[in-house]
Amino acid sequence: MGRKCWRIAAILTVIYGFYTAGATLVMRLTGTGIRKKAAARRGIALTFDDGPNAKYTPQLLALLSHYRIKAVFFVTGRHAEQHPELLRRMHAEGHAIGIHHYDHHSLWRLPPRQARREIRRTAAVIERITGSRPRFYRPPYGRLTAALPNIAKPYETILWTHILGDWKTAMCDSKLLQRLRDVPDDGSIVVLHDDGSNSGADDEAPGHMLRVLREYLQESAERGIVFLPPDCIADCDEDGP
Repeated sequence: MGRKCWRIAAILTVIYGFYTAGATLVMRLTGTGIRKKAAARRGIALTFDDGPNAKYTPQLLALLSHYRIKAVFFVTGRHAEQHPELLRRMHAEGHAIGIHHYDHHSLWRLPPRQARREIRRTAAVIERITGSRPRFYRPPYGRLTAALPNIAKPYETILWTHILGDWKTAMCDSKLLQRLRDVPDDGSIVVLHDDGSNSGADDEAPGHMLRVLREYLQESAERGIVFLPPDCIADCDEDGP
């Protein structure tokens, strides 16, 4: 490869870096175009990514129902089509269903037009199954691009304040439990995972998460921790529900 080709390759690499990692850094630091924390200043918002999963999502829904907690489920469209009954149950039980792409592909790997198709295709699946339009969007891996404000319209992009590593079984129960205990109830948004079939995750990890979450929710009930409903993520009164 000649010197000119190397220069072109270097320039393209720099542009790609600004478009992907650079944009992610700036948007996360400034909060531009995304929400990293709930509007309410009191309470914790629970969110769950990557499902629905035929084995684990029903257990999770039963657990949340027991403690009367409403969460946001960021679903992949392909899994949603495979398990429509679980989406209908989420909707019937008062949870919000957000978009997490049709397949679990990073925005960094998708041209803007394809990313927009992933989002719209998943939104159409959710609306067809539940009869309700989704409001929230979360890009897989939390990776953002400079095109996000355009491709994500009209959905609100929700990230998190705490991501706890629950997608790996190497995360021992005691460590995950302590990480949950350390989350402040000041509008924090927590992301956990009810499916472990994606690349980089462990299939059995949601089982570990559920075991820990059950203990954490019991402790939280005894401590009087408030868990925020989905509406309080974006536009609830500042003091919470």
